[in-house]
Amino acid sequence: MNTCQKDINRRYFDRLSIAAEKVAEVWALPEQDRAFLARQLSASLDDTMDADAETQWHEVIDRRSHEIEEGKVNCRPVEQVGQEIRGKLHAHRQPS
Repeated sequence: MNTCQKDINRRYFDRLSIAAEKVAEVWALPEQDRAFLARQLSASLDDTMDADAETQWHEVIDRRSHEIEEGKVNCRPVEQVGQEIRGKLHAHRQPS
């Protein structure tokens, strides 16, 4: 980190109640732990959360599960779907 970046970080952390050392400790955590903390922090900031959202998601999950069980939809491996999406994105980014 160059001197300019250190100065910016120092000024930024001077305004926070958390010490830069604590942030460095979090950055040093394994990726899975950082992801968990990120989800928790993000959830704690979302004051616009729809109180009924979880119920609605469960309804969608139940409906989709029944559609799969009844054979109304065809399931494909996630790898195949991902590959198709990447192919479409790649084709879209190609210059004409």
